[in-house]
Amino acid sequence: MTRTRREILGTGGGLAAFLSLFPLAAWASAVVDIRMQGSGDGSHVWFDPIGILIKPGQTVRWINLDSGNSHTTTAYNPANFHRPRRMPEAAKPWDSDYLLPSESFSVTFTEQGVYDYYCIPHEHAGMVGRIVVGEPQAHEWTELAGANGGLPEEALRAFPAVEDIMAKEIVRRHDYQQQGEP
Repeated sequence: MTRTRREILGTGGGLAAFLSLFPLAAWASAVVDIRMQGSGDGSHVWFDPIGILIKPGQTVRWINLDSGNSHTTTAYNPANFHRPRRMPEAAKPWDSDYLLPSESFSVTFTEQGVYDYYCIPHEHAGMVGRIVVGEPQAHEWTELAGANGGLPEEALRAFPAVEDIMAKEIVRRHDYQQQGEP
């Protein structure tokens, strides 16, 4: 079969259009790191960043950089120790188990919405975080306020506002640091 010049150029144009989408696809698949950290004397522990905005399909990797503590990343979900649901209902909950220093754990987020998580041994110290996937509707995150039962006050105070995450894309710990913390 002989192809005309127009057919060949048309195919090449389609291929060029497809390849122009590649950087966007590569960005969406980029891994986002969240560091698990603590002060030298162990008196303060935290996730950094504490809030992030990602695209559906992106992977988040938690890395324990705290040489003095083990940590977990655990989704607020009834499947995890009967905790209140603070994530999309269709999403699969996660629990990393204890991560020793230098260990990591990853989750790929496919469902759009707001995900709250915590560190099992340090939740009472406010070691929590929030991930926003895609562009959830306001009702999807205002419903989280109804799932506060049983959460420590320190944890509730530590969550960054969804609006701040949507506006800044990354919210660092120092943006929400309590007075007197390092």
